[in-house]
Amino acid sequence: CSGIHRNIPNISKVKSLRMDHWDEAQVQVRVFLPQHGNAVAKATYEAHIPIYYYQPTHADCQVLREQWIRAKYERKEFTELASLFLGLKEGILWKRGRDNGQFLPRKFLLSEQDGCLKYFAKPDAKEPKINIKIDTINATFQPVKIRNPNGLQISYLKDNKTRNIFLYHGDGKEIVDWFNAIRAVQVHYLKVAFPVASDSEVRDHLRVITSPPQREAFKKRWFTLDHRRLMYFKDPLDAFAKGEVFMGSREHGYSVTQGLPAGAQGSFSWQYGLTIVTPDREYLFTCETESDQQDWIAAFSQVIEQPMTPQEYASKCQEGTGRVCHPIRL
Repeated sequence: CSGIHRNIPNISKVKSLRMDHWDEAQVQVRVFLPQHGNAVAKATYEAHIPIYYYQPTHADCQVLREQWIRAKYERKEFTELASLFLGLKEGILWKRGRDNGQFLPRKFLLSEQDGCLKYFAKPDAKEPKINIKIDTINATFQPVKIRNPNGLQISYLKDNKTRNIFLYHGDGKEIVDWFNAIRAVQVHYLKVAFPVASDSEVRDHLRVITSPPQREAFKKRWFTLDHRRLMYFKDPLDAFAKGEVFMGSREHGYSVTQGLPAGAQGSFSWQYGLTIVTPDREYLFTCETESDQQDWIAAFSQVIEQPMTPQEYASKCQEGTGRVCHPIRL
């Protein structure tokens, strides 16, 4: 984040503890820090952050971190109580074509009242090409996969299958605004669906975990964990997942363990295994590094420890009526 601050000298100044000169007044901890430290700054610049606004960490991509810093200190969006999203957003985003792989400008429309995201093949088209219900949408930044620093992946359900749309915009602020606008409409939907839920409970439902790229294994696949849906793709930019695994809760018989079952068969070069146990079967995975293994176990555990909502349980039951799950090995 310090690198981002250095590139915005009109709003911030970065000083090294070892290489820069510090005035005597700045060294006086009891005087300087209480007046200018993090607590005072947050009370001013983070006074009114909307529940839907994503607050990035050091691990997030550049565009999220930069726009978070600019929103706080340059645009001062959170110093006063005001709505950043008014229920409707319309604009042009560059969308990757499903067949030719080319990115072309497409008109998108997001409506809180309708609870959906639409896109149009032509700017003057009267009917949308696709109408996506907001409760099926997941949005994650994927700059490496899309090969654009402002790359955004939209995943949604269509005919009980997960479809991906890959987008970008030349302006970092604009693509982050779209990302947070989607989250704002989802918050509205969740508050209507769960009127007694607290803000923290609503915020938990907006959390998304996306996989790092996988490089080789039993069968090389790109995996994405979208809350309770573990999806795998032959190519990271595939529009449709090759398959899915539903991740239920521990109380319904789901669990994740480190390592592979004794006697597991298969030729693999990655030694860091993990096993997902469901009521129907076990799924075996191996990871390239121990760090990847632990990250995946933590991600799966976070989902499994959360109780299933009635909607999630009903969705799982519906899927189970006509679905056969095949073996998956990374």
